[in-house]
Amino acid sequence: MGKNQHIEFSNFYASDADTTLYKQLLTAAEQANKKIEDEAKTDNKHLGWVTLPHDIDEAMLNQIEVIANRFQQTCDVVVVIGIGGSYLGTKAVIDALQPTPFQCSSNFPKIVYAGNNLSADYLSDLIDYIKEKQFGMVVVSKSGTTTEPAISFRILRQLLENKCGKEQAQKLIVTVTDSTQGALHTITNNEGYDTFPIAKNIGGRYSVLSPVGLVPIAMSGINIRELLQGARDAANNTSPQTETCNNIAVQYAAWRQAFYANGKKIEILANYNPKLNYISEWWKQLFAESEGKEHRGIFPTDAKFSTDLHSIGQWIQEGERTLFETVIQIKQANHSITIPFDENNIDGLNYLANKDIETVNTAACEGTMRAHASGDVPMLHFTLPTLSANHLGALLYTFERACAISGYMMGVNPFDQPGVEAYKKNLFHLLGKPGY
Repeated sequence: MGKNQHIEFSNFYASDADTTLYKQLLTAAEQANKKIEDEAKTDNKHLGWVTLPHDIDEAMLNQIEVIANRFQQTCDVVVVIGIGGSYLGTKAVIDALQPTPFQCSSNFPKIVYAGNNLSADYLSDLIDYIKEKQFGMVVVSKSGTTTEPAISFRILRQLLENKCGKEQAQKLIVTVTDSTQGALHTITNNEGYDTFPIAKNIGGRYSVLSPVGLVPIAMSGINIRELLQGARDAANNTSPQTETCNNIAVQYAAWRQAFYANGKKIEILANYNPKLNYISEWWKQLFAESEGKEHRGIFPTDAKFSTDLHSIGQWIQEGERTLFETVIQIKQANHSITIPFDENNIDGLNYLANKDIETVNTAACEGTMRAHASGDVPMLHFTLPTLSANHLGALLYTFERACAISGYMMGVNPFDQPGVEAYKKNLFHLLGKPGY
C-alpha cells in the first residue's frame, strides 16, 4: 500500500465497512497533513518538530559529538535523568540499537535512567550500582521543577559532588533545558554545566530527534547522523507533496480513524523483536498524550510477541471486538542462529533442524497475523528492512507525523496534555507544597 526506502506499510486485513470509510477519510487526512505543513511555517508553540530533522545545524551536532566523546572517554555509566518524553525516546532508540541487551560495549558507557519514577527501592539500587563507578549525568527537563527528575537530580548531584568534588562534577553533568528560563536553566548557569536547548516549540513526546534524545544517544555510541538522515527522508516522504499512495503517515492516520469510527477503540502495537519493546513505550506516550482528550481517543497499548501470545493472545483472538492491531516487523535480523539436528528428537523439533530461528519467528508473525485476521481483528503492518539507525529514525518521524494528522482528524489538539496536570495538583497538596 505504501513503500519508501525505509518502511513498507500495508493494510493486512480490514472489513469492507472499514475500507469504505478509509477511502472517504483520505481527503481529511491529506488536509490535516497540509495544515501541519502550513502551520509549521508560522507556529511558534508546537510544530518545531515538523522541520527539525532538516533544521538541526551542523554546529550543534558537532558540539553534541564532542561532549559525547568526552563522556565516552571518562564515564563507565551515564545516568539520563528525565521522565516521559525526556527519556522514553532515548531509551527506545538505545534499547533498539545497542549491540546487546546483556552488556554494554567496552567502548561506550552504559546508559541507565533515573527520575522516571518515585520508587525509593529503584533509586537505592541505582545508587548502589553507580557509586563505585565513574559516572556522569544528562539531565533533561524544560523547567527543572518536575517532581520525579528534580528529586533524582538533587540526590545524584550530591552523590557525584561528594564522590569527586564540585569542580570535577561540573564536567560530568550536561543539561538539556530551556535556554532562557526555569530552575534547571538557573542551576546550569550557576554551576557552569555544558548545556543544550529544548526548543520552546517542541513538546516532550515529539523531542527525541532534538538534543533531548541526541545527546544521550550519541554518548551510547549510536550514529545520530544516520538517525537524523532517516528522519529527514521520512519528513520528505510524509509531506503533502508526496502522493497519498506513497504517504505512509497519511494512510496510517486515515486507517486509524476509520477503525475508530467503526467502534475499534483500542490499538495494539505488536512487535516480534524484544529490541523494539521501548519503541512501543515511546509510541504509547506519543499517541496517548496526543489523542486522549475531551473523552475521546484510541487507547494505545502494546503486545510483545511471541511472548504475549501465551497470555493476552487469547483475548486478542477471541475477546471483545473493540480493537485493531498494528504490527512492526523487521525483515532481516542482524544475527543468524541455526537450529541443530538431534538424533533422539525427543522434543520433536527435527522438522525445524537446519532452519534459522528467525525463519521460525517470521512464520510466527505471519501465522499470527492470519489467525487474528480470521478472528476479525483489523490489522496494519509496518516492515523495516533491518533494525538500523537510519530505518529507526524514519519510523519515529513517520509515527510523529501520523499522530499529528490523526489528532487533527479527531478534532483535538495533539500537542498539549492538560490531563497530566491533574495528578500533580493532588500530589503537591498531599505533600504540602506551598500554594497547594
